[in-house]
Parts: sequence; structure tokens; C-alpha cells
Amino acid sequence: MPWLETNPMDQRLQFLEDVRLDRFSFTELCAHRQISRTTGYKWVARAAEEGRRGLADRSRAPHQCPHKISAEMATLLCEFRIKHDDWGARKLLKVLQGKHPRRRDWPAASTVADLFSREGLARRPRRRRPRPDHPGAPAIHTAAPNDLWTADFKGEFRTGDGIYCYPLTIADLHARFLIDCHGRYSTQTVTAWPVFEQAFRAYGLPRAIRTDNGPPFATTSIHGLSKLSVWWMRLGIQHQRITPGMPSENGAHERMHRSLKRRAIRPARATMAAQQRAFNAFRAEYNDERPHESLGMETPASQYTPSPRPYPARLPVPEYPGHFTVKQITTGGTFRFGNRVLYLANALTGELVGLDEVDDGVWWIYFGTTLIATLDERNYIIKE
Repeated sequence: MPWLETNPMDQRLQFLEDVRLDRFSFTELCAHRQISRTTGYKWVARAAEEGRRGLADRSRAPHQCPHKISAEMATLLCEFRIKHDDWGARKLLKVLQGKHPRRRDWPAASTVADLFSREGLARRPRRRRPRPDHPGAPAIHTAAPNDLWTADFKGEFRTGDGIYCYPLTIADLHARFLIDCHGRYSTQTVTAWPVFEQAFRAYGLPRAIRTDNGPPFATTSIHGLSKLSVWWMRLGIQHQRITPGMPSENGAHERMHRSLKRRAIRPARATMAAQQRAFNAFRAEYNDERPHESLGMETPASQYTPSPRPYPARLPVPEYPGHFTVKQITTGGTFRFGNRVLYLANALTGELVGLDEVDDGVWWIYFGTTLIATLDERNYIIKE
């Protein structure tokens, strides 16, 4: 008698019949058919839902292939990459998905990165010199917009007509919002002051501003005081200075500067006016179009709100407690103490400072609410 040949469909039907008759336990039936209990339950469920048709073999090919990109999609991605060659695949996809909300055939970010590599559009990673002795700057945490603004000059370069340009940038750290990017003819106080005043009028006052230790933000004077920082302190703004030689403490600002350099400085524009137009275009793109990973791929403009502290019509005058000794700083940054004339800081000329005696002959010197120096009456030495 010849062997009875069976196919997979017959075997599955026989398995289901055995399950229905309850001849053996489910585990024993699965072991007899050399299938797992999971597979056994799968065939029972399919038969219950679809009948005999549910027992047929199904293709294991995926319903969608995330690695396959149509020619039209590849063209769209590559053209956008050429316009934004400093954006990664995730940023490009985020923006394009917003521009084409009805499309559903978007590839994975890794697939887009592979496409850029094949097409020669991948950007070479920067080689960084290892610094094993430096653990990195600590993260700065802010609770809301305007808790901390960062500011800096992005070096210097010449426009096409030979004029030196010094880009001054101001940004909100919490929202990564680029408040201003303005080409200046120098780094002097007289050129930086109007940019900050315009920012204060447009967006209100921040709690603090963080800068490096160079002019016009700071000097080698007591407490690093400069005309700008004294003005900020009178407005109730704390001036934070990074550790000298540690630009990584303003890391987010430095990263923005790298994008600024690629998008708006190289190559330099023909004139200062043309250069400012490039800065304005970069600022609009950076704030309104470019997603930011630290913001969950949202744009800075969607996360920023102006400060509730308006720029005052009149500059507030510092006030001190009644037990303080108040002195006015005269020309040359000096004040009279007893029968001595002591030097404090040129930046404070014309300003009122408060002295609080905290020990016999030891005075703390305040400007507003900020302790800026200590005076030892025994030797008339002023130090931070």
C-alpha cells in the first residue's frame, strides 16, 4: 500500500480536527505536529476568523520597504539637501514633511542619509583634536525663555568691498531663538549698545546675559566691569562671564556660529548691506524653519515668547539700604573714602555704589544688588 502524501493545508486541517475532538492536550498535539504552541494558536485563530482561507501560506515580504525611494522622492530630497547642506537627514525630513503633509511615502532618516552618501551629498564629519583632560562644560539648565541670553561677536572678516565686518549675535538659550544677528564695523561699546537696546525694546529684558571676557562685554577692571555690563546691571540683568579660554561654556552659541559661518559668511557678500541681508535671511531660517534637536525637532520661534519685563523709559537708579554708605564714582573711576581717593572702575564713573561694613574696617562694595569688591580700611586695598 503506497504512503499517503499530505500537503501543509491537509496537515493544518487535521490539526484543527484533532483540536476540535479534544483527543489530546494542546501541548501534545503541537509536539506531535512539531510546531510551537504559538504557531498552533495562530492556526486556530486564523481558522476562526477566515475559515479554510486563513490556513493558506502568506507572503513574508514586508508591506512597505523603508529602504526603497522613488526617483521623484530622491530628487525632492537631494534638491532640498543642496539648499540646506548643513542640515542632517532628520531635520530635512521634518521640514519636508511639514511642506508636504499629504505624502505618506517618507523614508527613514537612515535611508535618507544613505541616499546622500551615494549621491556625494554627505558632509564630512569634523575632525576634532582629542582633549582627554577636559570633561566638557556642564549643561546649563533654564526653566523658561529669557532666563538666559547669550551674546558674542563671530570674529571678523572682510566684505567684497574690503570693509571689515564684525557679526554681533544675541540668542535665547532656552528656546535657541536667535534674537539678533547684526554686522558691526567694530567691537566697540558704541557699536554694540544700539543692538542690545533694539533687542530689549523688541523682546523685553532677560534675567541674565552670558558672554566671554573680551571687549566690549568685559574688561580687566574690578568684577570685569564694562560700560555695557554696568548698563545691564542697572536694568536688573545679571552679567555672567564664561571661564577665560573656555568657549565651550557657551557651547550652544558656538554651534549656532558654525551654522552662521556656513550659511551666511562663506563666501562673504559684496557689501555690508548685502552681508546684512544674508544675516537677516539666516536668522529667519534659523528661527522659523530649522528644527532643533534639543527642542524635540521644533523650531526656536515656536518655543520663544518675549520677556514680561519691558525696557524702561528711564534707566533705574540703584537704591541701597539705609545703613549703607553711598558714594558716587567720579571721573577716572575713583571715590573719596575718609581722607583717601580710591580707584574702583572707570566703567562706574557717575554711578552710585553702596558700602556695607561687615567687620571692623572691612567693607563690601555693591553696585545695585551685586557685590563687586571688598575694601579693607586698614590698608585701603580694594579687591574682588
